[in-house]
Amino acid sequence: MRLYRRLLAAATLLAFCLIVLGAYVRLSDAGLGCPDWPGCYGQLIGVPVAAHEQSAALQVFPGQFIEPHKAWKEMAHRYVAASLGVLIALIALLAWRQRRALGQSPALPALLLTVVIAQALLGRWTVTLLLKPLVVSAHLLGGMTTLALLVWLLLRQRDEVRAAPAEESRRFRIHAALALLAVIVQIALGGWVSSNYAALACGDFPTCLGRWLPEMDFTHAFALRRELGYDADGALLSNAALTAIHWSHRAGALIVTLIVGALAWTLSQRPGWRRWGLLLAAALQAQVALGIAIVLLALPLPLAVAHNAGAALLLGVTVALNCKLRRP
Repeated sequence: MRLYRRLLAAATLLAFCLIVLGAYVRLSDAGLGCPDWPGCYGQLIGVPVAAHEQSAALQVFPGQFIEPHKAWKEMAHRYVAASLGVLIALIALLAWRQRRALGQSPALPALLLTVVIAQALLGRWTVTLLLKPLVVSAHLLGGMTTLALLVWLLLRQRDEVRAAPAEESRRFRIHAALALLAVIVQIALGGWVSSNYAALACGDFPTCLGRWLPEMDFTHAFALRRELGYDADGALLSNAALTAIHWSHRAGALIVTLIVGALAWTLSQRPGWRRWGLLLAAALQAQVALGIAIVLLALPLPLAVAHNAGAALLLGVTVALNCKLRRP
């Protein structure tokens, strides 16, 4: 069904853009540009810019410091997210109504719609709970999950993505699934680094603070139920905990490089799979290079945003590969 495929393509592109925009909002410190949700200082459309609008907003939200440029970033993210939500609701509706014509169960589009609803709640809690690391990280994972489901649904509709030969599918399927799992775990670790502002905990590379194994506090680093900047006991989060978060992401990057790199090399040596191997290798190399540059250049905003985009791209490629290998 042409309309269904076009909606999926549009939603997939919009989901990718939303991940990049969300990273820009978070990394430019605009995540709390609006103290309320879904509007901004009580306004569903626009933000308080004029003097009388700001005066009225401060009466409702006393003690706030209104920064219109940050508020606009946050509201732009919300508008794009709302547009994506409408597209996905249409996709789920079409998948249900046209399930016989599509020849597919509407279960996956229904799951996608559920994820988007959960994303809306996480977006709200991100603001109301003042950027609690667990909520911010879950919000990032929800966005990546949305993208992954859309890529899977889109590729199931494309005739040219046919099943691989059975023997080759069995040969690569486990390795591809392991690569996807590794990428997902690494994205979660990257989200934890970002939500805890630990990207500069190690300012050198390849060592961390001049050592391969610096002083680290894993207990407080990965305590989930705590406030931003504090440990579970309410004390300030130590540098050792921030170092543990950063170092874990680096260790994860090494594991991903080994697993995904080996898969890319294997694919590139097989006739008919060379393009997949080169694509996977290019996405991996770009992501590793961006990660190293972020450390050495002290977290420039464009590179940090690009690193999030690279994670989404690497996820999309590994999901697409798994889709091809498992296509009936």
